[in-house]
Amino acid sequence: MEVVIVESQVEMARIAGDAIAAVVSSRKTPTLGLATGSSPVPVYADLIERHRTEGIGFNGTTMFLLDEYVGLPDGHPQSFRTVIRATFTAHVDVDPAAVHGPDANADDLKKACLRYENLIADAGGIDVQLLGIGSEGHIGFNEPASSLASRTRLKTLTDRTRKDNARFFDKHEEVPRHVLTQGIGTILEARHIILMASGLAKSVPIERTVEGPVSAMVPASALQLHPHVTVIVDEHAACRLKHADYYRSTFKHKPERQAI
Repeated sequence: MEVVIVESQVEMARIAGDAIAAVVSSRKTPTLGLATGSSPVPVYADLIERHRTEGIGFNGTTMFLLDEYVGLPDGHPQSFRTVIRATFTAHVDVDPAAVHGPDANADDLKKACLRYENLIADAGGIDVQLLGIGSEGHIGFNEPASSLASRTRLKTLTDRTRKDNARFFDKHEEVPRHVLTQGIGTILEARHIILMASGLAKSVPIERTVEGPVSAMVPASALQLHPHVTVIVDEHAACRLKHADYYRSTFKHKPERQAI
């Protein structure tokens, strides 16, 4: 696990954008895993700017969403399909048919989850997966006590997660209780995982993820088992890390031309 401590969200977005742009530019049919929430938004803005000014293209790229609320109608402003379209995919040259999310309005949600797993597998797996982290250490919507081997499935959100997400809705009561989410086992199959976090509120889950034991009670800690994870955090989110100076040193003295 590589930990990169930065001064600003702009720097965070640039580092993540460099990694994504490298994959998109070097592969004929790249695959990206997209997350919603606040953390990835600056990355999407960075990629849109690269598309506009540097000509980086996403035609031929397949994109997969981490999760989707159950029960929101198609086109709802807080549907993750709608959010991703507004913040990223509508502004680049990706084919809309190549942007996939779990079908949370399917009649049979279990079958919809299996179809989504098969769709990712048929695309050859995910090259780069973006992640944020929840206040209780969840990635995707894998709440505490999720199996570290879990696959895409139906999950019930904790009251804490619903409260955290209420800022996106008019009322707390409007936040759905259920979601379809890629499982931890699904996420760990991505070839490169980039986890981003900023702010003091994320300092405890980042500390537990990076330096704590691997535990189902801190789902993001499972990332310690992956061979290529980059954790990009600002100084506030990094403030509880005991080995922060070492992380700064290793990134500063990284071998020339070695990508994250």
